Amino acid sequence: MTLLQLDGYDLVNTTEQDHDYHLHVTVERPTTICRHCYASEIVGFGRREQVVKDLPRLGKRTAIYVETRRWRCKSCGKTFFDRLPHVDERRQMTDRLVQWIGQEAVSRTFASIAGEIGVTEGTVRQVFSDYVQRRYAQLDFVTPRWLGIDEIYLIKPRCVMTNVEELTALDILENRNKKTVIARLSEMDRSRVELVTIDMWRPYRDAARIALRDAQVVIDKFHVVRMLNAACETVRKSLRSSLTKHQRRGLVNDRFLILKRERDLTDKDRMMLDGWLLNYPALAAAYETKEAGYRIYEAASSADAAERYAIWKASVPHEMRGAFGDFQRAWENWGDEILAYFDHRITNAYTESLNNLIRTTNRIGRGYSFEALRAKILLSENGHKIVRPKFQRIRSPDVMERRAFEPEPNLGVDLSTLAEILGKDEIDPDQL
Repeated sequence: MTLLQLDGYDLVNTTEQDHDYHLHVTVERPTTICRHCYASEIVGFGRREQVVKDLPRLGKRTAIYVETRRWRCKSCGKTFFDRLPHVDERRQMTDRLVQWIGQEAVSRTFASIAGEIGVTEGTVRQVFSDYVQRRYAQLDFVTPRWLGIDEIYLIKPRCVMTNVEELTALDILENRNKKTVIARLSEMDRSRVELVTIDMWRPYRDAARIALRDAQVVIDKFHVVRMLNAACETVRKSLRSSLTKHQRRGLVNDRFLILKRERDLTDKDRMMLDGWLLNYPALAAAYETKEAGYRIYEAASSADAAERYAIWKASVPHEMRGAFGDFQRAWENWGDEILAYFDHRITNAYTESLNNLIRTTNRIGRGYSFEALRAKILLSENGHKIVRPKFQRIRSPDVMERRAFEPEPNLGVDLSTLAEILGKDEIDPDQL
């Protein structure tokens, strides 16, 4: 009975094999009334043995064998089988196994679970689908104060929404079209949203302005500054293409140093970089222009940032305006949203990290459907801040009782030595 741990059954015998446990049981309470009309006049009408899958035990698959009777009601004439306690009516599985499959499938692949319990992958997928519907009905997606919107490419671009303040996943939409985004935003408590951080995708800004009229749109910092690295890389590649093979050998690993921030350079890095910049003025100009663009984001306010950008724009060498054109156009077209960062200091870093989690989950599963992938992200602990209580050790009552009657250990304290340490003439033992 300890091995079964299910009420309503008597364990008859157990057979253990290399990979399986086979538990033969009988039902404690046989059927006495009709399941259709509840009449008590029923007669036996055959038998069958049912095999019910259960939770794996000690790393082995488990099946429960139970013989059920077929009954016929004399009153209504209908036939039926015994109803098995704790067994899912739609599947030959225990209720606890169905619940376990749903929980495990959130973080594990369907194939690994199917192999562990001895069912098909399709069965696991169907159980997970039902589990997801139950969980969605229980979840309460609270509208965030700080909303993050980004996209990820899974067969096609999908819109990802997060709670940037609480660092939790909010939703994944089937596409990133303005109509779809507006529809999802309209379902929220729109008066609660204060900030919306996005990349420079115009439908996001338009959707936020329509559905979230009181929210401030903020362009993510990293989507802007990475244009500086791209521009500097364009100049570097153009320069290398005009050099001889011998000259290019002198610029080994130049990409990593050119893209590195000046404040992060080591003494060795600085020595090498100074030599390159001295020999190649174009590279020096591109590097300084990149660093000047980064220093805009060191501004203390939006007004200071706007002033720094004006100085940067005037300082860009004429021959490099094409390379740094994307950065300049971003400021010209999205100036208000970019400057909003300096007043609110909000980024989309968490949304970007969630995108990496989505890619990893999709790669491990070898191509989940969109619905399955969405459920795995929204229901997983990685997508939500789920705080579990720490493990609490439970001491045996016998141990606690035995310790209560044990004498205190003799610490062997020498009173004269203790008195000398404390600077006293003597110590009364009763005061210890």
